[in-house]
Amino acid sequence: MRFLSLQSHVAYGYVGNRAATFPLQRLGHEVWAVNTVEFSNHTGYGAWRGRAASAEQVAEIVQGIEALGQFSRCDGLLTGYVGDAALADVVLDTARRVRAANPRAVWCCDPVLGDIDTGIYVKPGIDIFFRDRAIPAADLVTPNHFELEHLTGRTVSTMAEALSAARTLLAGEPRGPRLALITSLRRADASPDTIEMVAVTTDAAWRVATPMIGFEIAPNGTGDAVAALFTAHWIAGDDVADALGKAASSIFAVLEATAAMGERELQLVAAQDRLVAPPRAFKAEKL
Repeated sequence: MRFLSLQSHVAYGYVGNRAATFPLQRLGHEVWAVNTVEFSNHTGYGAWRGRAASAEQVAEIVQGIEALGQFSRCDGLLTGYVGDAALADVVLDTARRVRAANPRAVWCCDPVLGDIDTGIYVKPGIDIFFRDRAIPAADLVTPNHFELEHLTGRTVSTMAEALSAARTLLAGEPRGPRLALITSLRRADASPDTIEMVAVTTDAAWRVATPMIGFEIAPNGTGDAVAALFTAHWIAGDDVADALGKAASSIFAVLEATAAMGERELQLVAAQDRLVAPPRAFKAEKL
């Protein structure tokens, strides 16, 4: 399959396009990576160098790929971090262009806003862009726990609350996404030793739980990798439970290797064989 991916880029570490591209390539897929920022490292380190790409630059690169006639072959569009309002318009325009060339292409929108341990870290108004413009137009939306609460204005502490909140994201106008994937769920009514991912449609839901791995500082980019892996498996088989189980198994194998190596960054390269053939398989269950 072929993916167009508009996400951030770092020279050191694995977030954004760096977290999404290699896993997809290792699974045998082609990725056209368009970088929305060029940073030395992710901002979780507290200091970094580099700059955001201008909206004009991103648009020109997208249009260059389109001019090659490749959008008709694009199976999936991945979008993540959006730095400003001008780039937000480019994201929407890119989705329109891809769908005009291939109506079957799936748009996975990762509403990158923040996380439980960091709070929100995007510019004011980006959350409104995702809530009101991007998510209603996407096919798949992949918030983490913090982003689900922020986008819906709800507190999520139980599975029932998680499902209800996710379904509000599916109810956009003129249509909402077909599927919401909560990439990390920590709820009060679950074991504290596990972390869950939950896939939700308007009338069904599936969950998968994996052991919580103790990190002094949890690696960034996990959600970016999960969104890419799940999207690829979902497109390939159109089976939500299968895609959820495969994505969870792969990312757990990578995180387990990362912890064993004592690293802060996802060890996607070192654990690439485990990513493709995880030694431990987790199955999703229908709720």
